[in-house]
Amino acid sequence: MRIALDAMGTDKAPATEVAGAVIALTDPESDFEIILVGDSDALEAELTNYSDFPSDRLSIIHASQRVFPGEAPSTVLRRKPESSIAIGLRLHKEGKADAFISAGSTGAVMAASLLILRPLEGVDRPAIGTVVPTANGPLLLLDSGANVDCKPRQLVQFARLGKVYAQDLMGIASPRVGLLNIGEETKKGDELAVEVYQRLEKSRINFVGNIEGGGIIEGGCDVLVCDGFVGNVLLKFYESVASFVVSLLTNALGEIQSSDNLDEVFRLFDYTETGGAPLLGVNGIPIICHGGSPPKAICNALGVADRAAKASMVSHFVRELSISTASKVPV
Repeated sequence: MRIALDAMGTDKAPATEVAGAVIALTDPESDFEIILVGDSDALEAELTNYSDFPSDRLSIIHASQRVFPGEAPSTVLRRKPESSIAIGLRLHKEGKADAFISAGSTGAVMAASLLILRPLEGVDRPAIGTVVPTANGPLLLLDSGANVDCKPRQLVQFARLGKVYAQDLMGIASPRVGLLNIGEETKKGDELAVEVYQRLEKSRINFVGNIEGGGIIEGGCDVLVCDGFVGNVLLKFYESVASFVVSLLTNALGEIQSSDNLDEVFRLFDYTETGGAPLLGVNGIPIICHGGSPPKAICNALGVADRAAKASMVSHFVRELSISTASKVPV
C-alpha cells in the first residue's frame, strides 16, 4: 500500500509529519510505503535528522503551495492547485496512492475531496467519522462535523457508511447502529429524528433504536448517527471532559496518576490513539487529522489508512449502497 501524506498540514509542519512517518516506517509490523507531499527542500532537510529507517519505502513529491488556516475552502483548488492537499488527493485519484492523510484545514480537505475524489453513487453528502471511547469499547460517531443540516435519507446513508467502517476497521461483524435522540421512545425528537427512525427500522441495518446522551458512554451501540452540528458539539465535549477529568485527577492524586491503570484510562481519551477521522462516502480514503497532531497521531493515522485500503473499504461502501438501492430500502 502507498499512502500520500500531506507534509505541510500540522502546526509544526513538516517536522511532525516527517517524525510520524519515520515512526510508522520503523514499526516492524508495517509494510506500506509513504509519499510525503510538500516543500521538497524542507522535507529533505528534515529527513537528515533521521538515519535508521527504511528509506526505500519513503518518497517525496514536491508541492509548491501550502493551504493555511483561515483560507476559504471553496477557493483552495482554484487559487492553490499545486498545494500539498490538492496534489496528494490527485495522487490518490490517479491510483498512485491508496489513501491520503492531512492535518491541514478540515474544510479544505473536505472541499478538495469532494471535487477531486467525488462522492460515491448513493451518497448525497460524505460524513466525518470519529471513534470515541465508551464503557463497552470504541464507538464510531458520524457525522462529527461535515454536515450541519441533514435530510432523513442522508442520515440513513451515514448509518450505512458507518456500518461498513465498523465491520472493516473495528472488526464488528454486525455493528449495532443507534440514532442520537432526546429519548428512547419511537416518536421522540423532531420530525427529522422520527422519520430517520422509521427508515432505519425498515432497513437491513442492525438498528437498535434511539440512544440518549446518557447512553452513549454506556456503549449502547457501535455506530451512532447524528447530524454534523450535534456530532461536532458532542465530540468537542468528549475531548474537553477528558482533559477536565485528567486535570481533576492530577490535582487530587498527584503522582498517583502515573500508575498503569490510570495511564490506560488516559489513553482511551487520547485522540492521538485514533490518529484521524476518515471522510466517509467519497471515492477514496481521505483521513483528516488535528492541526495540533503530534507525530504519534500521524503514525496512527497512517495505520488506519493502511488497514482501510487493505480491507477494500471503498468497494464495501459501494456494495452496501448498491444493495440498498437494488432492494428499494428507504434511503
